[in-house]
Amino acid sequence: MARIDDPKIAFAYLRPACVLLTREPTVANVETLGALLRDVDAATLQQLQEYVLFPLRFVLKVPGTKREGLVQAVAEAVGHILENTCVRSWETLRDLLSELCLCLCSPADPGKPAATSEELKSAVLGCLDALLHAAYGDIVIRLFEPVMLPGLGAAISLLLTLGELEKSRAIQAAALKCLQALTLQCDCEQDHVVLTAEEHCVVGGTMASFLPGITVALTRIVTGDLRQGHAVTVRAIKVWSRTVGLVMEDTQLQSCKTANTTSLDLGRIGELVVHRTPDWVKGAAGRLAVLLKKVVSCTSAHQHWRVRLEMVDMADRLLAMCAGSLGDCAGPLLEALVAATNDQDPRVRERCEVALREASERSQSNDGNRQTFTDVLSENLHALATSLPRLMRTSDDQKKLFVLSVFLGYLKVLGPLVTVVLSSAVHLQRISKALMQVLELDVMDVRIVEERSAASVVETTPGSDPLPVQAQRKHFLYFTDEKIFSMLMEICRTLGYYGNVYLLTDHFLDLYRESSVYRKQAAMALNEIVRGAAGCQGSKGGGCGRRAPPSQEDLRVVVVSVMEEYTSLSNWHLVTVGEDSDGDKDQELLTPSRLLSISNGAAGYAPPNPLQIVPSSSASRSSPTLHQLNGNIWQLCIQLEGVACFARALGRDFRPLLMTSLYPVLEKAGDETLLVSEAALDAMRGVGEACGYAGLGELINDNSDYLINDVSLNLRRLCQHPQAPRVLTVMLAHSDPGLLPLVGDIVRDVLLALDLSYDRTASLFCSVLHSLMKALARWFPSGPASHRDAGRPAKPSADREVLDVRQFLLDYRKQKELAEGICAEDEEDDALGDLAAPPPQEAEESVEDLDGPDAKAELPPHISITKDVMERCIHLLSDPCLRIRLKVLDVLELCVCVLRERENELLPMAHRCWPALLQRLTNDDPLAVLRAFRVLCTLGEACGDFLRSRVSKEVLPRLTSSLSRQAPVSARAGPVYTHTLAYKLQLAVLQGLGALCLRLDLAETDLEAVCEACLPYLSCRQPVRLQEAGLSLFRHLIRADPDALWFTLCELHCPFSYDPPHPDLAPVRLHGMGRARDECTDNIGKLLREEFSPPGWGEQLPLR
Repeated sequence: MARIDDPKIAFAYLRPACVLLTREPTVANVETLGALLRDVDAATLQQLQEYVLFPLRFVLKVPGTKREGLVQAVAEAVGHILENTCVRSWETLRDLLSELCLCLCSPADPGKPAATSEELKSAVLGCLDALLHAAYGDIVIRLFEPVMLPGLGAAISLLLTLGELEKSRAIQAAALKCLQALTLQCDCEQDHVVLTAEEHCVVGGTMASFLPGITVALTRIVTGDLRQGHAVTVRAIKVWSRTVGLVMEDTQLQSCKTANTTSLDLGRIGELVVHRTPDWVKGAAGRLAVLLKKVVSCTSAHQHWRVRLEMVDMADRLLAMCAGSLGDCAGPLLEALVAATNDQDPRVRERCEVALREASERSQSNDGNRQTFTDVLSENLHALATSLPRLMRTSDDQKKLFVLSVFLGYLKVLGPLVTVVLSSAVHLQRISKALMQVLELDVMDVRIVEERSAASVVETTPGSDPLPVQAQRKHFLYFTDEKIFSMLMEICRTLGYYGNVYLLTDHFLDLYRESSVYRKQAAMALNEIVRGAAGCQGSKGGGCGRRAPPSQEDLRVVVVSVMEEYTSLSNWHLVTVGEDSDGDKDQELLTPSRLLSISNGAAGYAPPNPLQIVPSSSASRSSPTLHQLNGNIWQLCIQLEGVACFARALGRDFRPLLMTSLYPVLEKAGDETLLVSEAALDAMRGVGEACGYAGLGELINDNSDYLINDVSLNLRRLCQHPQAPRVLTVMLAHSDPGLLPLVGDIVRDVLLALDLSYDRTASLFCSVLHSLMKALARWFPSGPASHRDAGRPAKPSADREVLDVRQFLLDYRKQKELAEGICAEDEEDDALGDLAAPPPQEAEESVEDLDGPDAKAELPPHISITKDVMERCIHLLSDPCLRIRLKVLDVLELCVCVLRERENELLPMAHRCWPALLQRLTNDDPLAVLRAFRVLCTLGEACGDFLRSRVSKEVLPRLTSSLSRQAPVSARAGPVYTHTLAYKLQLAVLQGLGALCLRLDLAETDLEAVCEACLPYLSCRQPVRLQEAGLSLFRHLIRADPDALWFTLCELHCPFSYDPPHPDLAPVRLHGMGRARDECTDNIGKLLREEFSPPGWGEQLPLR
């Protein structure tokens, strides 16, 4: 439908609705007029503006309470008129502003918003926004005359209250948008009034009266509840910055000479007028600085990027417009910009870089050089470094993160000028001391020193590395957030990236040497500084370019100097275990009066005095405290991390430094403290990756020549180098069989030294022998069972096939005749025939024995070494120290595993070690008995029936007796019993005895003894794991002698009847049939059902 563009026709078209509305102010009539207004052209409506506004305003002026729907309809109709027309009358603007504000006010308290619907508030605020946009410039400027201060103040107060207290986000944002339009600072896409410089001064002078209230209320909105949404916060920051910029603009304050405009006719209104004198400006700037700090601290770390972007815009606007008047605010504003240089969102970073660049250009154009801006940045950096420790102690994590972001931003903004700033001793000292205090570690956690590495070093197969060790999280005194630590490390990297690496490393090395309090923090800083200097990950600066980076030779020199300090005796060989630990006891064995030189027993050496004592420089030391132990552990971990950092910084150029750095790292990889050993392994992986090695094995093998040389030399001076055995242990754990020829001589030296002073060095070298045997077992794996069993027929399990009675009787007759000697003569003839004709294989072997020389083939190196080690284990099994006996038993078990495939070597050694092993099994501490039984199981698995008679006569009676005595105890014990050593011994014997009986093919009497001793463990009163172990044992016994075990179990409990397959046969009667349930019924029934019952439950079981 075409819109009406003739004023006369439009007047006639609208007049009836206007008259009707004036007579009957109802919602329907307002909506009718509103619908008609949409049919009129905008130009025509402009001519009829006053006419059509009259009935609508009349509705609002009618006294009495009005319905919300009516007021909302009027506001929407007035809004439509104002959106399509311009307000040319001052009276219309003033009255409409007052009437619309009254629609939002409470009738009882005009200073507060009315409790009306959100729809009504939204409609009135939209109408108010349209009114302010529709007013002509010469009309709207009259709002800022002194006489309008009360009305303008009421409108501003009302809008601020709605923006702060309204629950609806849309209403809050609309109220703040109206406030922005009321101050003529709107930034929407509509056309706005362009003010002259003089009009700007008028508006700024009038808004100065409301500046405190506006800024305080908006600050509360910005720092209020985060649930209000980012849109409200963005709008509040925008109004705050534009209002402050309007009032405190430098050009206004310089050009507008504020005069006393208060006249006599203003009366009390004159008290509301503010004169922007220098004193007022100075006071306002101080109060604004307080509010600004709150706004910046709340918005700089806001979750939404638009809020952070608006904060950057605010800082840029105020620095550009109010740099002179807001002198106290320049610092917080610059901090806000600097902090935003590290923002996660690229849009915020780009806007911040533009703002900083413009600030630098303004400083250069104003002062003629760039020195002033640099001085401001450096002084701010110095001030921030001074207050950094205090802020990190007293602030929350969000504030700490903001402060560190500002610190990092200053460094990035300064860029290459960081070198100039750090040339000042004051700045360098302040920054470094701040980092030392902030990075102080919390070393009071007892778990750090309690955690021990495994008894053996983590092993690797030749083709794979162990899983990466997760880096232990550091705990700091003054913060807990991992983001804060990452920010601190990036600060150190940025210092290294832009600063002079020689100056920084020398300074932090001085701090490292200065006090043990700073040592850990200085090491962390040094590690990251070198990474930053090398341009490693995360060290790139912001927008500023970097001067010439240090050369590889410079980096190498720096790394060498730091590495020498790290690996010096006083900083590397630190105490990490308490005086009661095993490691400390090993160290006590290295005192001058107790240690013999390993070189005394080395082949090819014949010193004049074979009992030469190695001198020691170690003095008696006091017991270290928990604080000291934890501090030493963390210092070593940080220094090991540094080795990996340096390797990554140099890349393949680090390879020449492996000769001096790899051996110390291997020392720590064998450390007893879990944290240190994991850090060392992680450092080895980092070094190997940086140097181009495929894994730890390749790293060790390629450098094994000088590593072995160092180990060999240090083993001869154990008092000075007590960590040498650990290095050998780590090498064996992570290498491959190619290392065996190199370590052969060292192993012989260790064994000879053990022979000469086994009572002094047994504890120290048993760990080395254990690692050696684990490596040999891994390098030369053998099958799980001996090849001697290849021809032995396996005994069948319970026969589940239906019995053939005829064949059963024939077999029975044949066995009876053999027992009575009827077939003896035939068997003798067969035997003579067998003797007359020896097998071809034996004949060939006899011929070879006659022709060939009587010489024994040379054993492989690993077999020879294993026999030598096993020989020493035989002697050390009777050592008075329980800890040594346990270690030796572990080594002995591995020796058996290596010799498993060499029966001719294993059986004589088993015969020799049997007496000592028997003593450990029958007359030793329960812990040693437990370990010895495990060795016996491994030995029985490897030797088979070679040990049958020994076990049957010497071991089995004691084991069965012990099980019988302990069964009532475990049946009566409570849940705490499962944590005792007796329980663990019971469990181990029950778990291993069945397989041992089956493997040794024990006689029926022995099986009966074992069965009788273990029957009580089928009781439901026993602990669950003992019941499970008992069931496992009986399953093995059933495989050894199914008939006897079936009869024994059925005599105790028979869950079903056995009917003979033929009526002429007598029925089977067993004592267990029909017996009442007892404590063993369930487990016995379970065994019978699993091992003997036919497929169908209750069917006949075959006779035996």
